[in-house]
Amino acid sequence: MAQTYLTKTNPTGGNRTKGTVSVWIKRSGLSSYQNIYTELSNTDNFGGIRFNSDDTLGVFSYDSGSAQMSIITARKFRDTNGWYHIVVAWDTTDGTSTDRIKIYVNGVRETSFDGSPTYPSSSQSIYFGVGGSNYPIVIGRRGDNAEYFDGSMSHFHRVDNQALAQTVFGSTDSTTGEWKINTNPSITYTGSSDFNFFILKDGNSVTDQSGQSNNLTVGYGTLTKTEDCPSSVFATWNALDNRNASTMSNGNTKITTVSGNYSPNTSTLRTTLGKWYWEVKLAQDTNTGANEVDMVGINNNSVQSATTNPNSIGINYRGNGRVWNYGGTSETPVGDYATFSTGDIIMVAMDLSDSTTGKLYFGKNGTWGNSGNPVTGANSYDFTKGTEAWGAMVTCYSSSSSAIFEANFGNGYFGTTAVSSAGTNASNNGIFEYDVPTGYTALSTKGLNL
Repeated sequence: MAQTYLTKTNPTGGNRTKGTVSVWIKRSGLSSYQNIYTELSNTDNFGGIRFNSDDTLGVFSYDSGSAQMSIITARKFRDTNGWYHIVVAWDTTDGTSTDRIKIYVNGVRETSFDGSPTYPSSSQSIYFGVGGSNYPIVIGRRGDNAEYFDGSMSHFHRVDNQALAQTVFGSTDSTTGEWKINTNPSITYTGSSDFNFFILKDGNSVTDQSGQSNNLTVGYGTLTKTEDCPSSVFATWNALDNRNASTMSNGNTKITTVSGNYSPNTSTLRTTLGKWYWEVKLAQDTNTGANEVDMVGINNNSVQSATTNPNSIGINYRGNGRVWNYGGTSETPVGDYATFSTGDIIMVAMDLSDSTTGKLYFGKNGTWGNSGNPVTGANSYDFTKGTEAWGAMVTCYSSSSSAIFEANFGNGYFGTTAVSSAGTNASNNGIFEYDVPTGYTALSTKGLNL
């Protein structure tokens, strides 16, 4: 949702002492102020929930610049792979000051806070539930066009006049111990304010599912649907393995590299077994000279620290049509692989089902290179697996320009553009431009459990 936000203007006021926000989020960017939810007239009068620049989570209410409420977690939230379930419930009428605001993350109440929290006074009217033209409801940024949330959101609930428990919106799986989403929580809404709504239940829908008809609108940008959800997390590019400061966007599925150096970037999910498929679109190439090249491939944990030498960053298919093995000292021609450039979609199939030998297939725009066939195992590029976990990788080198890679790990999008015509996928896991080879699946938590 970076540079995209949702809003409801001129809302009908609600209860200013009691309410709940529940939302599932997946972070992409870190180390900046990012607002999840705000109600604001100006920087002196607002209520909000946000990540701070140190990645702590804060809940605030300010009146004329003075804090009515300021609660900041001691814990930092820096996971860019999984989803967080955040519930904030407030009841300023509670006789215990520390119970007037409760924060839950993945079903567990936060009890350790940064500094000295400021709790609302007894029955205080805070800046949540304020109606009128000066107090729009805003999701995904601060109300004054700043502090955008960078990531994905799902199942956003705002409940007026009730401080609800986290167990209304989720529960602990008795077998796995995981905190899981309740997709249809039983909530009896009270009052007629605009602070009762349930959106983002079905992908990018901003239509209220609560029955209160409190729809929101997209204030700016494009709200993109993703197949990634709390129950099936797809791989992305790893924001914590971003050497040479490539720029990541679109939920960390898009990478813009930095010219003048190798810029290896790897996937968040890695594995030692199974058969896996993904696609990478080269939205902008750097193949403008003999020493400038784009690379799509795989690597393992043992070579993740590499920063300069392309022989040390994995097995990659290069824009000049060659395959380069990190264990060698030069390009290794492996049959007839097509060159690729701006606009081409590279298919990658990685077979780790054998105990010692991995098989790798590269293709372009629906055709497998070197007459390879991931289903039959014909004409594969074979490599020694070792004991390390393998995952996706992209990199490039250019002295003069940047490359742009847009990955589709199953989300069904390249950047913000949906696949033109989804291919077949027998695994029923992910949406791709081209047919997923039979027996292969998306690099995702669901795929890892198939």
